[in-house]
Amino acid sequence: MANQTPIPVVVNGAAGKMGREVIKAVAQAPDLTLVGAVDKNPAHLGKDVGEVAGCGEIEVPIVNDLQGALLMASQEKQLSVMVDFTHPDGVYENVRSAIAYGVRPVVGTTGLSPEKIKDLAEFADKASTGCLIIPNFSIGMVLLQQAAIQASQYFDHVEIIELHHNQKADAPSGTAIQTAQLLAEMGKSFNPPTVTETEKLAGARGSLADEGIRIHSIRLPGLIAHQEVIFGAAGQVYTLRHDTSDRSCYMPGVLLSIRKIIQLQSLVYGLEKIL
Repeated sequence: MANQTPIPVVVNGAAGKMGREVIKAVAQAPDLTLVGAVDKNPAHLGKDVGEVAGCGEIEVPIVNDLQGALLMASQEKQLSVMVDFTHPDGVYENVRSAIAYGVRPVVGTTGLSPEKIKDLAEFADKASTGCLIIPNFSIGMVLLQQAAIQASQYFDHVEIIELHHNQKADAPSGTAIQTAQLLAEMGKSFNPPTVTETEKLAGARGSLADEGIRIHSIRLPGLIAHQEVIFGAAGQVYTLRHDTSDRSCYMPGVLLSIRKIIQLQSLVYGLEKIL
């Protein structure tokens, strides 16, 4: 990659916890170059994003102008990429703006509805612009989901528990929803009822996804991101669990996505599709 022009990258949500990890990872990758850092937190505006991220000065100031950053990135000789770790309320417009400027979006922000994902897919197709929406960048989570798909062939009862820090805005998590979708695509229904259930408190049985799959969400300080997929049958319980202890575990998936999206001309959902 030494003879290749580095891929220009804009990080949106650069001062957030995930954004800082992305800044460090991009700054250390010889085939990538950081050309923009965007964040709405006024406490960080104008500061060198490398110093905010803890990797030293890299001469890229944090700005609160995504449109301006995308415009500058669109003028680079090499195809540019926007990595978005912001808030569910704004991610749809962020992605549409990036596609409109011809900047490829790699989206780690969850909370997009199926309708909005469909709309973005159509918009990306019309623009022949790659777009990656990744509910979870962890390779370990992809392996958990693949194991769950295998187990679902032999178990008829399954529930999902996802646990996150209490600053996560959306529930259930995008990863849990994606896991349920993957299981629902196996062509069978789960959790056939054996009794008539009554919830004494609304939501006690969690949220109901397709094909009878239940998802339970926990939000507590001290957690980062965790998920269990629990299968049950007569006389046995099979539990798959993935735990995140540091956000750096997501960076190999983020870097892979930045490199792969240059080759795409449409929207792709899920890290497993590009491995």
